[in-house]
Amino acid sequence: MGIKHYRAYTPSKRNMTCSTFEEVTKKTPEKSLLATKKKNAGRNSYGRITVRHQGGGNRQKYRIIDFKRKKDDMKATVIGIEYDPNRTANIALIQYEDGEKAYILAPIGLKDGDKVVSGVNADIRPGNCMPIENIPVGTMIHNIELNPGQGGKLVRAAGQEAQLMAKEGAYAHVRLPSGEMRLILARCRATIGTIGNADQENIKLGKAGRKRHMGIRPTVRGSVMNPVDHPHGGGEGRAPVGHAGPMTPWGKPALGYKTRKRNKQSNKFIVKRRK
Repeated sequence: MGIKHYRAYTPSKRNMTCSTFEEVTKKTPEKSLLATKKKNAGRNSYGRITVRHQGGGNRQKYRIIDFKRKKDDMKATVIGIEYDPNRTANIALIQYEDGEKAYILAPIGLKDGDKVVSGVNADIRPGNCMPIENIPVGTMIHNIELNPGQGGKLVRAAGQEAQLMAKEGAYAHVRLPSGEMRLILARCRATIGTIGNADQENIKLGKAGRKRHMGIRPTVRGSVMNPVDHPHGGGEGRAPVGHAGPMTPWGKPALGYKTRKRNKQSNKFIVKRRK
């Protein structure tokens, strides 16, 4: 994927960049794999805002992605690579030999006409899915399950990859993109390859309006508020926060304060922390 730069004929265009969408070969989505996507602007069933800075945005349809890849030993042909407004990664539309269509995450190197397959007998090629116990050590993988049959939960963003480091009994050692080393059941499935659209992280929005198109409303700094509105507020000129560390609007520690429970059940599966 390439990055398109604009000529600075307006102030907003000076630093704006966008994708060239070179990988995208199919412009319109498959209607049978679309679902409605309701917006609630961060409000709960009582109409109260529980998640701030959400609202507006362009209308979107959700693309139903096949994260489970349960159709074993049946080849599927890639029909096209599509843009997905719900995620940073591109998606690939595939059609199985029985005529069924599905969406999968598009890895680097997957193109129209390629064949992908799931199951223990699949080759080690980008887009193929199989249990981790059948994948050679050192292979780059993505869309990793945490529980067998649950569907991929880990490593699903653009440009991300995990590496299978070792196998030991019923578990495999997987190094995640964050640097964390984690034990995952070897019966869990994963997909071969690195997710495409890696240049997505280099895109500069250029103007506030593009953020509003995404459904994200402005974020106001606490230091410019009054003391009644935020613990950081008040003072003459630019004042420090006045506390031992940054705080949320409700007086809780923020920005670096660890909120993970010490006795969380899945702690035993983390071999090495990311920090």
